Amino acid sequence: MACESALPAIMDEQALMGLNPNADACYRQRALAYFEQLKESQDGWEVCGEALAKGIYSDDHVKFFCFQVLEHQIKYRHGSLTGAQQQLIRETLMKWLQLQLMSAQSEKPFIKNKAAQVFALTFIMEYLTVWPKFFFDLLSLVGLSPHGLDIYLRTLMAIDAEVVDRDILHTPEETRRNTLIKDSMRENCIPALVESWYQILQTYQQSNSELTCQCLEVVGAYVSWIDLNLIANDRFVNLLLSHMSVEELREEACDCLFEIVNKGMDPVDKTKLVESLSQVLQSAGFFIVEQEEDVDFLAKFSRLVNGMGQALVLSWTKLSKAGDVKVAAETLRALEAKVPLMLQLLIHEDDDISANIVGFCYDYLHILKQLPLLTDQQKNNVEAVMLAVMKKLTYDDEYNFENEGEDEAMFVEYRKQLKMLLDRLAQVSPELLLESVRRVFTSTMQNWQTARFMEVEVAIRLFYMMGEALPASHGAHFTGDATKSSALQDMMRTLISSGVSEYHHTSVTLEFFETVVRYDKFFIVEPQHIPNVLMAFLDHRGLRHSSPKVRSRVAYLFSRFIKTLHKHMNAYIEDILSRIQDLLELAPPENGFPALLSNDDQLFMFETAGVLIVNGECPADRKQALMRSLLTPLMEAFRLLLAKLTQEADEEGQTALADCLSHAVGFASRTSKAFSNKQTVKLCGCSEVYLDCLQTFLPALSCPVQRGTLRSAVRSFLHRMIICLEEEVLPFIPAASEHMLKDCEPKDLQEFIPLINQITAKFKSQVSPFLQQVFMPLVLAIFEVLSRPAEDNDQTAALENQMLRRSYFSFIQTVASSGMNEVMANQGAENIERVLFTIIQGAVDFPDPVAQKTCFIILSKLVELWGGKDGLVGFPDFIYKHIVPACFLAPLKPTFDLSDAQSVLTLSECTLTLKIIHLKRGLEFVQFLQQEYLPSLQVSPEITQELCQVLQQPDTKVLKNYMKAFFQRAKL
Repeated sequence: MACESALPAIMDEQALMGLNPNADACYRQRALAYFEQLKESQDGWEVCGEALAKGIYSDDHVKFFCFQVLEHQIKYRHGSLTGAQQQLIRETLMKWLQLQLMSAQSEKPFIKNKAAQVFALTFIMEYLTVWPKFFFDLLSLVGLSPHGLDIYLRTLMAIDAEVVDRDILHTPEETRRNTLIKDSMRENCIPALVESWYQILQTYQQSNSELTCQCLEVVGAYVSWIDLNLIANDRFVNLLLSHMSVEELREEACDCLFEIVNKGMDPVDKTKLVESLSQVLQSAGFFIVEQEEDVDFLAKFSRLVNGMGQALVLSWTKLSKAGDVKVAAETLRALEAKVPLMLQLLIHEDDDISANIVGFCYDYLHILKQLPLLTDQQKNNVEAVMLAVMKKLTYDDEYNFENEGEDEAMFVEYRKQLKMLLDRLAQVSPELLLESVRRVFTSTMQNWQTARFMEVEVAIRLFYMMGEALPASHGAHFTGDATKSSALQDMMRTLISSGVSEYHHTSVTLEFFETVVRYDKFFIVEPQHIPNVLMAFLDHRGLRHSSPKVRSRVAYLFSRFIKTLHKHMNAYIEDILSRIQDLLELAPPENGFPALLSNDDQLFMFETAGVLIVNGECPADRKQALMRSLLTPLMEAFRLLLAKLTQEADEEGQTALADCLSHAVGFASRTSKAFSNKQTVKLCGCSEVYLDCLQTFLPALSCPVQRGTLRSAVRSFLHRMIICLEEEVLPFIPAASEHMLKDCEPKDLQEFIPLINQITAKFKSQVSPFLQQVFMPLVLAIFEVLSRPAEDNDQTAALENQMLRRSYFSFIQTVASSGMNEVMANQGAENIERVLFTIIQGAVDFPDPVAQKTCFIILSKLVELWGGKDGLVGFPDFIYKHIVPACFLAPLKPTFDLSDAQSVLTLSECTLTLKIIHLKRGLEFVQFLQQEYLPSLQVSPEITQELCQVLQQPDTKVLKNYMKAFFQRAKL
């Protein structure tokens, strides 16, 4: 042993028993404690090292445990080890490796991976200093032993993960270290490593496919940062290509070639590399895709071709930018020679193979978009891509529409990639795309009764996709370009008149309604088609469809359709309302039957009903009658359910009733979305019915149970009514506020404050008496909630308090900014002082820049209101004792981060506060800074003078920059 051991040289056997996953909890606990003991001990790792070096234990969990202890030592304590102890670690690892060479049986993969990690960590710590011969020592020990090479290759991958992998975030120090390691490796050992890889590949390509694949993975990982000439030469590439014909090796060989092609290099050299590789692959028969049956290999091959194609695109782009016309043209020819292969892979029936080539395809279309004129061959290529995309967009028989799982989600993602290709095609040749889609769409619509669902769905889908591929401002597809608008109009006529909305498959039905709504402006041009589409929405094809998924989506789409076309609905309003009447009923909680629509879907139906009533051309009294007949059932149900709730003892029953009451309020609220302001409500004669709703809903605020749900619903309704009824709401606000301030939770208050802010900002002096009355009760309720004790580690409570504090300050800000000086001034000196101190506390003590910024805005406003000669008595004193110190103490806090954008905004407001104090108090303030305050902070006379001069300048921007620099200097 290198030093005196504080632990016995033998391990605690009973503790080791706890490492077995099936051990009792008490043993597992003991094993954990033992692990911590060994980690913390100065030399406990030596016991573990000896156990590994001598192969004392055969139990895999014990071996893994020993490596973990060693790993901890190297990772966290390497710097404090003596030279002898570091030497002992090296010897331990090499002895363990020697044991592997002699063992007939290989270790389990999880042990080999952990060993590789420990080797890699030791390498990182020692390669640049005491172990520069790390790789030579490893290679001379393992020779060509498969067990040894396995560890060697795993170690190389572990080193790659630690030193090269760009997905892992490193500190600047680690990044510098990693750069030095790579530079040193390039200089000293990379050629030897490459030679070792070649020997492994050649020796084991036929006898040990697992080792060969591991080696190919290493080559692929290292090729991005080593000299490419070491790999991209005849000897190595021929070896890799020979692996492409070996079933067990070819997928890994493909990945390796992909990494070679992907390496950044000069565009001319890259083109040469890709072309030489391409010729060899082609002559070896790899380009004949239809003969290949192994889809896993083809997916890898497709990725390789994609890499080759994208590499050529990048070369062409660089050469074109550099003005190298001749070589750029050669590169384009090389690129276009790959297009037939690209198309074969794009059209392949396996979506993974197809998806892997989409990038090349997209980039190729981008090149065509930049060319002034397309050749006939290029036009043919565009058409071929178009046909491939149309074919590949089609669902297959296996797609499960009722229970969509992972495969279905992958197809949806793949469809998104194809949509990108379609959008790019539209940029290259919009006329060709439109004509092709029209041809497919028209022929499918003529035979939809006999066509399979996927053919019908994809035909409508393509038409739908044209809406984004050929964009129009605000969906105006039917004005402007005559060719486009007449083609789209023609397709819309076909869609509606063909009867395809009767097709019995949910995917077709949904696509039909999605398309109708995407092109809803068509009905402004040809309103004669509205009745047919309305019937589709309202009958078994839409809102009465057997599938809940279709009904739900149609409820939303119908509301969008009506909103766009409300001016054209006059003739159908009452008919529509009578047909959807049963969909506007509140589903009672105890009803065992599933409703046709969910509550969320019903919200859209109520909004639709509101839009129809409000925008109709009938007289106001008729609108009022229709709105009353829509809302009265909700009010009646609400009264009954509320009475029931107060009697209900069962908590589950209470929850169901409260949810139902909440839905009733939500539905009524949603109908008001049709109104933009009070004027429209008055014109429709609907004020009275909404006031009735208010009177019906407000008693829920005093319900002793299910407060949270009920308050939230009524509060949302009040928000809407302030917009719709304006001052007519005011008589209801005091009583509502009183109820909402009783027995509050943080969330209740947090949600109540925006309501008060809305009232304050909207009605200003009209609500001054009410605000004066509610101001302190609200403030005291907030103080009470914030003072409640909470667990130190209760993150939820801490966040709730932070949000409530922010809401409180936003309330004070709204009051201070609304010109109602008297609201705070009339609260009595003691209360004013209490509130002022909370603002100072918010500005300085809580490390929350959002709240701090609000506090400084409030302080600026109060100085503006009360800081002058005729301001609030005693306030100037408060400015000097508390506001000025806050402006300096807040930015000086260690938690105030001057590099954080939000904190910089806070500092900006803090600076403005100082500026406003100067505007209000003038020279008196400057003298206070010079003679009293800044000297108390130990600020030098020169800096004090400088600051006061900048403060007196008119340019606020100069002051803001100065104050930022001032605090940056102060924090050094």
